[in-house]
Amino acid sequence: MTARITVFVVFACAYFLSNFFRATNAVIADDLSRELLLTAADLGLMTSLFYVGFAAMQLPIGSALDRIGPRFTSASLMLIAVGGALVFATGDSFVAVAVGRTLIGIGMGSGLMSAIKAFGVWFRPERQATITSVMVGLGASGGLLAATPLAWVNAQIGWRNVFMWGAAVMALSALAILVLARNAPPGAPNPMRAAGAPPDGGFALIFRQPILWRLVPINFFLIGSMLAIQTLWGGPFLFDVLRLAPLAAGNLLLALSGGIAIGYLTSGYLSDRFGIERMVTIVSPTAAAALAILAWWGGQLPHAVVGGLFALFGYAGAFNLVLLAQIRREFPEQLRGRAATALNMFGFGGAALLQWWMGLIVAQFPRDAAGHYPPAAYAAAFGFVAMGLALSVIWYLRRPSDATSVQPAAS
Repeated sequence: MTARITVFVVFACAYFLSNFFRATNAVIADDLSRELLLTAADLGLMTSLFYVGFAAMQLPIGSALDRIGPRFTSASLMLIAVGGALVFATGDSFVAVAVGRTLIGIGMGSGLMSAIKAFGVWFRPERQATITSVMVGLGASGGLLAATPLAWVNAQIGWRNVFMWGAAVMALSALAILVLARNAPPGAPNPMRAAGAPPDGGFALIFRQPILWRLVPINFFLIGSMLAIQTLWGGPFLFDVLRLAPLAAGNLLLALSGGIAIGYLTSGYLSDRFGIERMVTIVSPTAAAALAILAWWGGQLPHAVVGGLFALFGYAGAFNLVLLAQIRREFPEQLRGRAATALNMFGFGGAALLQWWMGLIVAQFPRDAAGHYPPAAYAAAFGFVAMGLALSVIWYLRRPSDATSVQPAAS
């Protein structure tokens, strides 16, 4: 195995695990609610804490990637995720699982950004978009594992054992990055030691750029809505509105995760061919429309149609990846790690807030005698997110004077 392939594999495995752990609660939501006596608001808040931890780490991760590189940044943070999985697995209260979920989010916070930073050094520029797209597509299959397969495993060994074994796998993944990966190829200049790298104040320069604020709302709602539904609210929607059993719900969640994986695999190629802005302005309204149909007619549609809408929504949502490429191209190399993580912070902040807000909306409606929330609760929650996504597209289509890229300082 060549060094480049090794770097690709170890970072892809870490990203796979990140996708798996962020999506688990959609399948085990009923078990968590029943065993720990959680309301919809509790479940939404607790699950969103993965993204709170994830988002909170993005700026420090950006600095670490530009200074010490992806190898130590990723491996060290994943050890925090190991601890979080163990806390979650042994938790017997809302507070315990909330702390565990937060630690997992913190530990997984560098998965994508570390890979992008590493690939920027190990692969030729003309191949980086494709390599990143393939890695993210493969990594997104972690969401597939967290659908029907997880539903089956959960029925066999329980969610606590799932997280215990998951902690061991994360520890092995961190060790693989530490032992097998390098920040740069042998003999190549180490970009983390390049002259002219800005101090931490580089974030101030990034936050002053209009291009960032043009991308923030669409990233907030595109990735935020995709993750909020894939990793939590898709499951309760299927349990409460369609009254599906866990394995049947897992099959439809599999369609959602499959759409996400295919979207990630193809988004780089399509955006390179037709342009990032054109593709984003096509897929974002598509995602909003799919979500609106699920919101208002999902309970009346055949299960196959619901699965198709889930897949379409997931496919469109996966194009959030190309927004990272759009922001990176506006900045010089020594700022690109921070620029990407700054935008990513808002995206995962969107996942945290939307997941929580959807729980608050659903919790406003009374449960029936069997503990199910009514279809109107999900119509309100899904409709709210669809409207926000549609409005964010309008903002994205605005063209402030942001055409000038940030140039590196003169040496």
